[in-house]
Amino acid sequence: MIATIQYKSRKLKIDLTQPLDISIPIKGGDSNVNAWYIDPPKIEPEEFDGEHVSVSEGAVVNFNTITFNPHSHGTHTETVGHIIKEKHSIHKRLKQFFFLAEVISVAPEKFMDDHVISAKQLQFAIGNKKRDALIVRTMPNMKDKKSKHYSHSNWTYFTEDAIKLLIKKGIKHLLIDMPSVDREEDGGELKAHKAFWNVGGKLRTDATITELIYVPNKVEDGMYMLDLHIAPFENDASPSKPILYKILD
Repeated sequence: MIATIQYKSRKLKIDLTQPLDISIPIKGGDSNVNAWYIDPPKIEPEEFDGEHVSVSEGAVVNFNTITFNPHSHGTHTETVGHIIKEKHSIHKRLKQFFFLAEVISVAPEKFMDDHVISAKQLQFAIGNKKRDALIVRTMPNMKDKKSKHYSHSNWTYFTEDAIKLLIKKGIKHLLIDMPSVDREEDGGELKAHKAFWNVGGKLRTDATITELIYVPNKVEDGMYMLDLHIAPFENDASPSKPILYKILD
């Protein structure tokens, strides 16, 4: 089905029959993606009076309890409440779900013992395009991102200047395929997070960061309509399911 939508001052046609899912789902066990030094998620039948509530074990329904951390165990979207004392619920702060987005592919630069995404790289990739959301695919783009254990890996991160450039370009929603926009071990500075939400100034409470996505190689760089689904948690972050739709000429 082809839908025509009015987005700000533009009329856009999108193909609803070909959604492009860029999320990593949560599943129980060690094969799940993981970060931040905690155990894998658990999805297990609840137990009553020594019996598991599972159809395979004789119950009439499946009744699983799920234990996970949204920041560690899959694609998740977070608000400024992730890094400040005041509570900012993703359920209350994210009120719009469709955004004009750009997908870019970036090969991180070597910086001392690290790999970073710089302002220069982002400027080259985005140019003068006006977008509300930016999806960053780091290269090389291997399928093991969907099950990688990131703890102690010193993953790629954004420089503070790179984040400040995105703010100047009007990016409200940043989606990345790493566990964090910041260095894994940075002494608690969180420079990229703080810059993105303008901590110390007027907070950008309507801005979000989505981490641990996976953009398949079949998804070409370019402009898309992003539908940013979240689970309705009253928390600083929630599991999320970002979906891209091609924009037709």
